[in-house]
Amino acid sequence: MEKGQKISIVTGAGTGVGKAASLALADEGWTIVLAGRRKDPIETVANEIKSRGGNASAIVTDTSDRESVKGLFQETKRIFGRLDLLFNNAGTNAPGVSLEDLSFEQWTNVVNVNLTGVFLCTQEAFRLMKAQTPMGGRIINNGSISAHVPRPGSAPYTATKHAVTGLTRSTSLDGRKYNIACGQIDIGNALTEMAERMTKGVPQADGSIQVEPVMDVSNVGKTVAHMASLPMDANVQFVTVMATKMPFIGRG
Repeated sequence: MEKGQKISIVTGAGTGVGKAASLALADEGWTIVLAGRRKDPIETVANEIKSRGGNASAIVTDTSDRESVKGLFQETKRIFGRLDLLFNNAGTNAPGVSLEDLSFEQWTNVVNVNLTGVFLCTQEAFRLMKAQTPMGGRIINNGSISAHVPRPGSAPYTATKHAVTGLTRSTSLDGRKYNIACGQIDIGNALTEMAERMTKGVPQADGSIQVEPVMDVSNVGKTVAHMASLPMDANVQFVTVMATKMPFIGRG
């Protein structure tokens, strides 16, 4: 590892928020370990970072699988020797059906990726960060607007994102003795593949279908890069980045 090199892992890095954050971090001089379940997207982002003069590695990872997560962090340590930043971004959703019609498999899939996956990555980051010199690092969790309020038919996604907030707080507290800071970014209507449906109309709390305003996903990347740029004696604990006019503030 080159002296002064800053090493980060971004999960779910092949598309959407993960890609935007990876590009923004790389532009600020971070070396990016891109983790994702599909090889082609993360390698495409890695090549884009390299074409812009940055440094990136792509490692196929299923964050819901304990051994896969262990492999990601072991390989990061082997290649770079340390870890300075983890962005827990990987996530998934279930079909927008009524709570009583949700299958057990749909529920567990969302819990395994959105909550257990964040825990597994955080646990491995702790093990690596507390043993390195200098000790410590930063963890940023992708919470979502759904960490505050639900959309209709979103029980598993909303439940896991509320749980991520609790995990963020516990990580902040338990990480103090290791000089590990943890913050959370709650994102609303960033235009990604997952959020494209907002531009066509989505169910509202009053039963209507409405098109919702969106924002460019690069705004999320810039915010993550800012959080990561702070000195270790400062931390953005929670931040909300959202489309200005989306129906979040106010009664729906």
